[in-house]
Amino acid sequence: MTPTTPAPALPRGPLDRMRWAVADGWTVTRRDLTHWARRPGAVIAGSVLFPIMIVLMFGYLFGGAMRTPGDGRYLEFLMPGMFAMTMVFGIGATLVSVSTDAARGVTDRFRSLPMAPSAVVVGRAAADMLNSALALAAMIACGLAVGWRARGGLGDALLAVVLLLLLRFAFVWVGVYLGLTFHRNPEAVTAVRTLEFPIGFLANAFVAPATMPGWLGAIAEWNPLSATISATRRLFGNPGWGGDSWIVHHALPMAVAWPLLIVAIFFPLSVRSFRRLRR
Repeated sequence: MTPTTPAPALPRGPLDRMRWAVADGWTVTRRDLTHWARRPGAVIAGSVLFPIMIVLMFGYLFGGAMRTPGDGRYLEFLMPGMFAMTMVFGIGATLVSVSTDAARGVTDRFRSLPMAPSAVVVGRAAADMLNSALALAAMIACGLAVGWRARGGLGDALLAVVLLLLLRFAFVWVGVYLGLTFHRNPEAVTAVRTLEFPIGFLANAFVAPATMPGWLGAIAEWNPLSATISATRRLFGNPGWGGDSWIVHHALPMAVAWPLLIVAIFFPLSVRSFRRLRR
């Protein structure tokens, strides 16, 4: 008789299942990080070089014509907005990666393996958060190089970074859901990626909403991105755009509330789309 290898025991208790899920999620995370390490050009161009190009363009080409609230330096007004815009641009990266894996059947193969069901989406989210943290660090270094300074305390600056990463965490689940939803239609993926620009530009990242038509300024004020930008400007000690509306005076709590609301909506949608995924 030939000896047989016993099948691995499935986790039984809640703690065992949690360890199983974390181990499998980390395996998927390492897989995504390995892909990026083998193709660093695409990651650097999309996550670092493009935002830096916008900083240089708006800061030096258009900055002289921009009216900064409080007569402050436009670059100090701009940089917190660009930090948040970097988080928005990550939606496209998540969307393309998730849709590509789903279209090629990689996600289906993961689902056929004896692994935690949450590992694929959680691993993807973890990899994107690590990538976003590095992109944010590069943008902060770019800001320091062009003269931007965080004039608040160290604790306030760290809180601002946490708010930016919280916003990115929310947008991760937007990208995961859209990638699973539109993976069969590459044209739709391209069209959805263009939404990054109206979301980012229809905010207070580059100009004050007070300079816009009234209805458009109201939309910009209530853009979730604007809350994070306003809160981080205050925490970094950079000039803000002011205003008398309720959302302006509650930017810090809304910078927490908006991402949590987005996660509450798109996380369950992502899980449901993953469970129903078919090629």
